Amino acid sequence: MTQKANLAALFGATDASTFLGLAAASLTSPIAASSVFLGVPCATPYAAVGAYASGGPDSIRQGGASLTANLDRYNFDLGGAVFPAGTRPACDAGDLDWSESDFAANRARIADAVRHIMACQSVPVLVGGDDSIPIPMLDALAATGKTYTILQIDAHIDWRDKHMDENMGLSSTMRRASEMPHINTIIQVGARGIGSAHPDDMAAACAWGAQFFPADQIMTDGIAPVLHAIPTDQDVVICFDIDALDPSLAPNTIGRAPGGLMYHHALGLIKGAAQKTRIAAMDFAEILPEADIDGIGGLTVSRLIAASMGVIARQDRDFAHHR
Repeated sequence: MTQKANLAALFGATDASTFLGLAAASLTSPIAASSVFLGVPCATPYAAVGAYASGGPDSIRQGGASLTANLDRYNFDLGGAVFPAGTRPACDAGDLDWSESDFAANRARIADAVRHIMACQSVPVLVGGDDSIPIPMLDALAATGKTYTILQIDAHIDWRDKHMDENMGLSSTMRRASEMPHINTIIQVGARGIGSAHPDDMAAACAWGAQFFPADQIMTDGIAPVLHAIPTDQDVVICFDIDALDPSLAPNTIGRAPGGLMYHHALGLIKGAAQKTRIAAMDFAEILPEADIDGIGGLTVSRLIAASMGVIARQDRDFAHHR
């Protein structure tokens, strides 16, 4: 047999024009959903590499194609269906338009989209794209008048003030977040190996008050210390760079490094955060489909996003009783 079998068809896979086969939504209309999958191919790329992760959103839709006919099935990650009875399903708002040269316009589109989604009482789930996409997402949260905790799950700490003459790129995400008055707490999980940070970047992060839980500490102590550190009096924003995962699970990224988190570390952090406080927004970044191996990364990340949407749907249902 020379042709590879389409095993996804065995599970009822569709063409995956939307993530999980969810209803399509428009950012120009009201949205009635617990969360919104929003593809963000590009924000502020470095000139040397360009928008290398622009194919990320569609790759995740394809990675989840085998689930499109099976959302009513029991999900053991969640203890029930992804969107159980009494919850609002998620939707897919497609991909944002983007420019290869006007990065300020890219950031403005992202921020506007996040504000619209949150005004509809839905949780934005941004899927990138490189790790510059959280900066405008976080900036948009200022409009709510609340203060927030960031739970960053990442192999790198992203505290560079400027890199390649750009201060809004992927290496500066948490540094820019630290300058936003509505960001009160930053908890960073999964750093390992030799990354992009200089010693003075780490010193600046510590001086600000960022809390670090490196990958090796997670391996020895588990995720309980991280969850203990999450405040209960402010919503949390989860910034998930997929290189936080071990490359055996997520090879579809530019920043592979051995010793990363396992799937249930990541899922446990997301579920545990939702038990401590309300998830207000999420992003999944650094998705590079060209680096994937036999679709393993697309499968891993799509299932993690699906589970996250299920967590948010349950949160949305419970929160609705208190509105």
